[in-house]
Amino acid sequence: MPKNTSVTGIGVVFAILGVVLFSAKAVMVKMAYTYQVDHLTLLLFRMGFAFPFYLIIALVSKPQPNQRVTTKDYVWLVLFGFLGYYLASLFDFMGLQYLKAGLERIILFIYPTIVVLLSWLFFKKKLTRQQFSAILITYVGVLITFWDEIGISGDAVYWGGFLIFLSAFTYAAYLVGSGWLIPKFGVLRFTSYAMLVSTLCIAVHYAMVADFDLFDYPAEVYYLGLAMAVFSTLLPSFLVSAAIKRLGASTFSIFGSLGPVSTIILAFLFLDERVTTLQIFGMLVVIAGVTLVSRKNSH
Repeated sequence: MPKNTSVTGIGVVFAILGVVLFSAKAVMVKMAYTYQVDHLTLLLFRMGFAFPFYLIIALVSKPQPNQRVTTKDYVWLVLFGFLGYYLASLFDFMGLQYLKAGLERIILFIYPTIVVLLSWLFFKKKLTRQQFSAILITYVGVLITFWDEIGISGDAVYWGGFLIFLSAFTYAAYLVGSGWLIPKFGVLRFTSYAMLVSTLCIAVHYAMVADFDLFDYPAEVYYLGLAMAVFSTLLPSFLVSAAIKRLGASTFSIFGSLGPVSTIILAFLFLDERVTTLQIFGMLVVIAGVTLVSRKNSH
């Protein structure tokens, strides 16, 4: 019994740290934008700094026993790496040019509702009345938060909100589609391969449209790129995996609600972002809706 309590306690610590570190990414992106770096270059720095770590993990991690991985599986992995880590990250970094970090995290937080809807549409998984009600509650909360922000920041919020929604949608599609591949590769290998694919996509994108002026930015841009790679990409990806292993996916989902809250607190401390009372109310509505969806979806 004490051992189980210890394992659970460590799992809780891993879950909190993982969620908070992931949430810090938006704040670091906003901080980097103050140094006049464009979204594609910043994304290249983030993934470029993380690339060696994921390459080493991909090389040293062992394949899953009794699992046969085919060429077709690798093709699907490339597709999902493109969708879930390249496109989702690209839309996210683009949207953060127009939105506050706190609002970005609230919109991104709806991805479990999209997972449920996509599973219902394409895999005919049952959508209960309670799930449908929870999804409606979630989107009402987003509208409350979003509507109040329009009055503060103007029409650019529409475009920013749409881009962040696309980020949430592509990430949800990645989760729905790749679920059957992860047991074949194993979590470490699959995540590493998908990240390597994403980095390659970003490098190709950059080579097609940018001017290769990578060395003339202030030192702070490189520090923030490295910090995003290590503290908001690499470490939390393993912390979350370790937390899910110890707590289970359904218990871990409860800690996900810390994401928007921690982002808003960090944005207040480091970016001096303010949130209105109505936005806080909207955030709480979103958290309630997503928590209900996650619980129903895990049973």
